Amino acid sequence: MLRPCLLFLSLSVVGLTVCSQHPASPKSEKTVIAAGEIGSHLPDFSINDLRGHALSSAELRGKVVLVDFWATWCQPCKKEMPGYQKLLDRYGSRGFAVIGFQFDTMRDMEDPVQFANKIGVRYPLAVTSEDMKQKFGGFEGLPTTMLYDRQGVLRKKVVGFEYTDNFESALKPLL
Repeated sequence: MLRPCLLFLSLSVVGLTVCSQHPASPKSEKTVIAAGEIGSHLPDFSINDLRGHALSSAELRGKVVLVDFWATWCQPCKKEMPGYQKLLDRYGSRGFAVIGFQFDTMRDMEDPVQFANKIGVRYPLAVTSEDMKQKFGGFEGLPTTMLYDRQGVLRKKVVGFEYTDNFESALKPLL
C-alpha cells in the first residue's frame, strides 16, 4: 500500500512541476541600440567629399568601414590619420574602406585638402554637418573613430587617440 501512495505522490509532484513552468514566449523582443553605440548600424548618408566626388553609405555596403571624425587643429587626429591610410593601403583590396569626416566646430588651422596631402592621406574626406553628427550618435571629442563590419554593424568605437595596431587587431577578423 505504501508503494502505490509513493508512486502517486511522485507523479503528482512531477506533474505540478511541469504544469507550473511557463511556456516559451513566441514573441521576440528587439532591443533598440542608439546611434553611435556598439551594435548600431552605419547610418545612411550621401554627400560630396572635399574633392567634389560623391560619397554615400550605399557604396560601402558589404565592406568593413572605418569612419574617422577629425579636424585640422586636432593634433591626435594628425597623428593617427596616416595610420588609417596605411591600413587602407594594406587591406583595401580585401573589402576595407576608410572615410574621414571633418568637424567644423572650430575654424580650420589650414586648408583640409592641403592638410590631408601633407600627412599622406588619400582616402575620402568630407565636412560633417550637424545632421550627420547626430546620425552617428553625437560626439564627446576628437578624434572619434568607428569600425563597422560588412553588415554595417558598429564593432569598435574609440573617442580620443588610438594606435593603428589596435584598430588593425579589430579589423583583421572582420575581413
